Amino acid sequence: MADVVKKTVKKVAKKALEKTPDAIEEKAKDKVQEKATNLMKDKVEEKARSQAEMAANKLKKVKENNNKKVHSRAETAKETMQDSLLAVRDKLSDAKEAGEALQEKVSNGNRTKGRARTIKGPNDIKGISHIKGISDLKSTADIKKATNIKSPKDIKTLGSK
Repeated sequence: MADVVKKTVKKVAKKALEKTPDAIEEKAKDKVQEKATNLMKDKVEEKARSQAEMAANKLKKVKENNNKKVHSRAETAKETMQDSLLAVRDKLSDAKEAGEALQEKVSNGNRTKGRARTIKGPNDIKGISHIKGISDLKSTADIKKATNIKSPKDIKTLGSK
């Protein structure tokens, strides 16, 4: 129906243009062009504004989503950092305890009668008096002879008392 109205308006405008004098026709053309130009400017401005508003709204939504993502990721990063720091603290405390236990073992040692057995001191070093001399070595006289060897008769059994 709108097409029919447009067609009739065009026909009426053409007939009106044919019957009007040239001076009025020029003024009418100028006014129509001016109105059309203003109308086009208004339409272009309106469309540009609406597109700018849409872009601004999209940008705002993206910004809000990114803010939420950044905060959630920062929170998870904070939690993982705290977990890793706690793990490092536990490992350091275990190492400290192991070091203290080692230090205690080294300082105390296995004590028997007030003396450390594992760590030797200057009193534990042998002197010249502890070295065997030639008189302490065995000679041929110390070797057992055949008469000193026991025979089966010399062995006691349960039945022979």
